[in-house]
Amino acid sequence: MKQEEVNLCQIQEWYPKFKSVSIKTLIHELPESFVEYLLDDHGPFLLPASVTNEDALPNRIHNPEEEEDYQVSEGSGDEAELPPSPPSFPELELKVKESIKSLGGAVFAKLNWSAPKDSAWISTTGTLQCTSFSEIALLLRSSDSLIHDLCHAYDSCCDKSLSRPPNFYLALRKWYPSLRPEMEFRCFVRDRLLVGISQREVTGFYPALLEKKRGIEAVIMEFFLDKVRETFELENYTFDVYVTTDDQVKLVDFNPWGAFTLPLLFTWEELEQNFAEEGHGVEFRIVETQSAVRPGLKTAVPYDYLDYGPGSGWDQFLRNADQELQRQIRSPEAGG
Repeated sequence: MKQEEVNLCQIQEWYPKFKSVSIKTLIHELPESFVEYLLDDHGPFLLPASVTNEDALPNRIHNPEEEEDYQVSEGSGDEAELPPSPPSFPELELKVKESIKSLGGAVFAKLNWSAPKDSAWISTTGTLQCTSFSEIALLLRSSDSLIHDLCHAYDSCCDKSLSRPPNFYLALRKWYPSLRPEMEFRCFVRDRLLVGISQREVTGFYPALLEKKRGIEAVIMEFFLDKVRETFELENYTFDVYVTTDDQVKLVDFNPWGAFTLPLLFTWEELEQNFAEEGHGVEFRIVETQSAVRPGLKTAVPYDYLDYGPGSGWDQFLRNADQELQRQIRSPEAGG
């Protein structure tokens, strides 16, 4: 793999060419101070101070009887131990707020290559949906997977000369609450030939896919030939798509062939073999039985770091999460 292959899979590189067939996205270049904030793991976990008073988590509700515990008497030696002030990125926050508004009020965020999927647990909805800059900062700052983008994007390159890209970008993508995870697929392209398609969400079994499989393969192949093959510059790569209920195909992402890209229901050796076998054609794999489900990376809430006692901000946070769960159970889509 070469650096050029990795670079061309950055969203700010490919999105302008595929805007008409992708999810509506607005992209902002990140100031270096915000990148440094994402990388800082030496001090306490602080969310940026919001200039618009939009906070991702509820403020702690203090017991009036405990107020004395938080006061520092004049002249006390504890004055030197006051907590650090949170950072602030007012210009970026205001730009992001305007973008969220123009995208319908809710977005999901990603950097050049990756989204903070491993930190969805910290959201009250358990998803990557964000309605404010503070919520975006919370997901980004809580994510370990984004360290790949920030520090290790070129580690697998045979011609590695950079430790990181010159600039980082924040991509805000319109949030569609009705999207169904089973309708996203990863496509594998070798020497400009589509050699494999895999169900993207492999942690669940969706019986309806068994009936739709042949039709889905046909519309993806047509999309690849008409929209992707002659437009994307690389010969070897993967691309993710979403198939809508009316069989429209939306481009979600590009990734390099091999290295850190997950082959999902394939192995890279199988995909290479498919390409090597003359006349093999495309192979489409889905989870076809409940026993074939593959466990995904599920990040548990790190309870050691939480103050979840009565009256705490996390107490309120957990109450909100429970209310959201009950709302989903009662919703018509859930059959309640």
